[in-house]
Amino acid sequence: MIDLAGSVLAGDRLGLARLLTQVENDTPQGRMALDQLFPHTGKAYLVGVTGSPGTGKSSLVNQLALAFRHPAGDEPSKRVAIIAIDPTSPFSGGALLGDRVRMRDLSGDSGVFIRSMASRGALGGLARASSAAASVLDAAGFEIILIETVGAGQSEVDIARLAHTTIVVEAPGMGDEIQAIKAGILEIADILVVNKADHPGIENTERALKAMLEMGHPHRMGRQPEDLEGEFWLPPVLRSIAIRGEGVTEVVQAIWQHAEYLRRSGEWRLREYERMHKMLEILIQQTLMARWQTSVSAEQVDEVVAGLYERKVTPSEALSRLV
Repeated sequence: MIDLAGSVLAGDRLGLARLLTQVENDTPQGRMALDQLFPHTGKAYLVGVTGSPGTGKSSLVNQLALAFRHPAGDEPSKRVAIIAIDPTSPFSGGALLGDRVRMRDLSGDSGVFIRSMASRGALGGLARASSAAASVLDAAGFEIILIETVGAGQSEVDIARLAHTTIVVEAPGMGDEIQAIKAGILEIADILVVNKADHPGIENTERALKAMLEMGHPHRMGRQPEDLEGEFWLPPVLRSIAIRGEGVTEVVQAIWQHAEYLRRSGEWRLREYERMHKMLEILIQQTLMARWQTSVSAEQVDEVVAGLYERKVTPSEALSRLV
């Protein structure tokens, strides 16, 4: 067996790609390597980028990676990894992986690693292996990991349990302002970016988002309840035209400001704890599901489903028979 963990720690990009494939396929070799790499994790800064399809998430991620690689002033260049999650076709089972098309500016840069992943039907905008993939890239020495979600709308909130900083991207004229507050998108946003700011309706979209942000987070707007103590982060609403690189500098500044806030307030530690909790929860679910599948035959399941179809068995009775 190839020592994939050792090759990742040694900086071998081919070994890194191979291990990510093993992790995504949940193979025994992948799980073993994850265990070996786990002590080397916990150093990377995870930034999630989410929002509805068509808002320009991929273009913004491309520009953010360029900004981290070539920062202004005396800021040191950062090693950047990108996890771009694409939806899986319900017909072919494949994924277009079209985010790569918008990230051609990053090709040839040894300090950037892009991994496209198919969601494989996972809800929440994230592939099941996203957390494990982020751990591998963390151990590989990438300082910033940008995670772009599918853009599935109301199921996007899972990114908040994986990333340290969550950027929600909106665009004018898409009618998403009400949907955003309805779906809880604004509640997970640490930074709001109104992309395609050269389109008509930018002022209305910006105004609506700020109003809903105030309505949804009154304590963040300076009206802190008496029973709450400490500092609160007010998510900024920023404009950008990602395809031209405009407004990206302000987004990067907001990212660093939020990172400073997380460390200063102790929120970083809480989010890391929440991420570990979510990772353990996923492992438990996968393990219990695998055990159940080995203990129940397909014939038993078909028999119970037939009883449900004929209305001879209730759902609770079916559950008690199978579990």
